[in-house]
Amino acid sequence: MAVSSSSPVLAAAPPPVQKKRFSWFDVLAGLSLAGLLLPEAVAYASIANLPPEAGVMALFAGLVCYGLIGSSRFAIVSATSSSAAVLAAASATLGNGSGNGALRLTMAMALVLMTGLLFTMAAAARIGSVSDFIAKPVLRGFAFGLALVIILKQFAHVVGVPVHHTDVIRMLVELISQFGAWNWPAVAMMLVALILLISGARIAHLPGGLIVIVLGIAAGKWIDFHTLGIGLVGSIALQLQMPTLPTLAIAEWLRVAELGVAMLLILYAESYSSIRTLAMKHGDAVAPNRDLLALGIANLASGLFHGLAVGAGFSGSSANEAAGAVSKLAGWCAALTLLVVVLTLLPMIALTPEPILAAVVMHAVSHTLRLSVFKTYFFWRRDRFVIVAAVVSVLLLGVLHGLLAAIAVSLVMLLRRLAESSVTVLGRLGDSHDFVSKAVHLDAQSIPGMLILRPDTALFFANAERILAQARRAIGAAGEHVHTVVLSLEESPDLDSTSVEALGDFYKAMLAEHRKLYFARLKTPVQAVLSHAAIAGLTMAELIDLSVDDAVKVAMQSHHEQLSATLDSTPNATHPD
Repeated sequence: MAVSSSSPVLAAAPPPVQKKRFSWFDVLAGLSLAGLLLPEAVAYASIANLPPEAGVMALFAGLVCYGLIGSSRFAIVSATSSSAAVLAAASATLGNGSGNGALRLTMAMALVLMTGLLFTMAAAARIGSVSDFIAKPVLRGFAFGLALVIILKQFAHVVGVPVHHTDVIRMLVELISQFGAWNWPAVAMMLVALILLISGARIAHLPGGLIVIVLGIAAGKWIDFHTLGIGLVGSIALQLQMPTLPTLAIAEWLRVAELGVAMLLILYAESYSSIRTLAMKHGDAVAPNRDLLALGIANLASGLFHGLAVGAGFSGSSANEAAGAVSKLAGWCAALTLLVVVLTLLPMIALTPEPILAAVVMHAVSHTLRLSVFKTYFFWRRDRFVIVAAVVSVLLLGVLHGLLAAIAVSLVMLLRRLAESSVTVLGRLGDSHDFVSKAVHLDAQSIPGMLILRPDTALFFANAERILAQARRAIGAAGEHVHTVVLSLEESPDLDSTSVEALGDFYKAMLAEHRKLYFARLKTPVQAVLSHAAIAGLTMAELIDLSVDDAVKVAMQSHHEQLSATLDSTPNATHPD
């Protein structure tokens, strides 16, 4: 469940850790991070089909902007594999598949800027609490399928086979059909690099990616890469230019905005999953709206300087925490170390063999290739279809359309869950004040002449009429002796206009059947909207924000008074005890 920005500390979290202003652990973590982040930045730029400097600029924009504004002391904001892959697919779509590098860069820049603008607008609208908009099974399934696509594309690049599709089936067909043209020396170099990366990952604080790149550059002194058909990353023209805006027509900006929404959703779902997980682990406060603003400013800065889209990726953030960081100082140390490296050693990075860079990419995304992520959902027998559909969407439809399909699956499942109508009949549990489901607690007793109902989902436009129709059927099945109905709306935090109209019709139907209707467990917004709805005959006495037990007491007292008044007006009537 999402944590509201008005709630400063996560519920049931352990006591907050005392944060230090300075710690040598932060310095060590920052140095370790620099060795991880720079190779990944260059690698993710290759995924996005953009120059290497795009990844480096994004790295500085993310570290600096989030370091100034963000709330998490562990989050590392930089380009991520998912954002790079989506950016590549989206910029190609916006450029109509053109091979024009300048056009692709312009469209990518526009998309990153639009993503930053949408993040900033979301922060201004204070909708940071909607952090679980994409369900975790969808996000994990998308990440699993995306990792397979990225690895396959990197492998195709290493073996020297150009692939023109993003869906796995046609990519495999292109690869297999040109098996005889594969570059085996490049494959061998990639495999050696992967073995070194996997082995180095077992050693804490070891910058495996940087070490492998250094070894690959050193190997160039003894091996003629050109003769073997092995390409190099190439020059990195990192120049600080004046921020510029892309010149696009209004129709093009509208297309960019459509894809910007998809980019925002995937980045925020990925980022806030990382931020919230680490916050819960350490009992830290979370500020969703502040993080929305930080991500917005970071993406705007990255876009202005021609960088990639950025987010708080789990690999970088968890590596920061695992390295012993205790404050944001680790991110600043990483940024300072990277600045020194960029100013002194950047020309050396250009000599990195492409198979080495591909190995860095594969190793970076491999952490999402765990079949164990499916085990939980199949064991619980929940959301199995959702996670499998997300994986299949990416594999069959490609990165961009797979992402949109995965988001659609998430929304459909959300609407389906919200639209499912169910009404529970409640009864008193023994002599207590508790009212529970009679279907679950067989010893729960009904109140004579009274029916107590509870919709088990929040009322909104898609389910209000259906749920209240079920309530009407339950009342009819209870018989004519039911003179009072109590409707508990504890699951509804607010009501839209359709729900208010449906409740108004329901109240009028109860009056027509000569039954009294009381509302219980009303949230303040619900009580306010019903009191202003001007439903004929409805009074504040029937709008109860207290418990079901309190509503039952009010209803019983009102019924007794009404019955007494009726008997007083009837000659020779006998009063009840």
